[in-house]
Amino acid sequence: MREILGRRRRLLSWLGLPAAKTPKGGKRPAQLGAALTYATDWQWPVLPGAGLRSGRPGGAAALLRGRRDCACPDPECVVPGAHPFDPGLLAATTDERMVRWWWSNRPGAPIILATGGHAPCAVSLPAEAGARALADLDAMGMRLGPVVATPTRWSLLVAPYSLERLGELLYAKDWVPSSLRFHGEGGYILLPPSVAGTGQAYWERAPLPGSASPWLPDVEAVVDALVEASTSAPDGGSRLAY
Repeated sequence: MREILGRRRRLLSWLGLPAAKTPKGGKRPAQLGAALTYATDWQWPVLPGAGLRSGRPGGAAALLRGRRDCACPDPECVVPGAHPFDPGLLAATTDERMVRWWWSNRPGAPIILATGGHAPCAVSLPAEAGARALADLDAMGMRLGPVVATPTRWSLLVAPYSLERLGELLYAKDWVPSSLRFHGEGGYILLPPSVAGTGQAYWERAPLPGSASPWLPDVEAVVDALVEASTSAPDGGSRLAY
């Protein structure tokens, strides 16, 4: 019973409900609770992202004031804070002790999911096109899995797929907009409740609370709607919009 309650408290915390209190009366940082749920309950390999230079106490406020510099050495970083740096992507793990150590030392670090393998894959597209795609899929009665949103991009989580399978799927299309991105083996996405250079990551479609790993659709079920929504965007789907 204690373990089940612990899982429930972590879920309440990162779904935006009151955070669980620690034995000393403080609140556990939202990132730690979320990272533990992903890694230990759902077996999703995660690691801390690079974060922002303003990612110290008060960093979120600094972000709102426009300070969006990535903590990595690249002054032209196109995804500030929202990518692996130190440790690298290969360090992604489901080990509870490692996850606790990372976020105990960096409590505000963004949470990065290493996609592919046995972990979820994802398809992402600019936010405007993402909203249109979800409306179309809902109208079709399509069952969707979790959807991660930031102010600039939405990512639909899908069941793991191989590069060969994805290649065959895309080869049959007349054209695939360059703004549509596929996050498979060797890829990654930002998970809520992270804050990065593009703003706050949140669940546009939240996983159902529980201990089981969320259900995921096959990529074939959603790709047509995502291609169509990206193609019909004002820029014809050619703008990447990180």
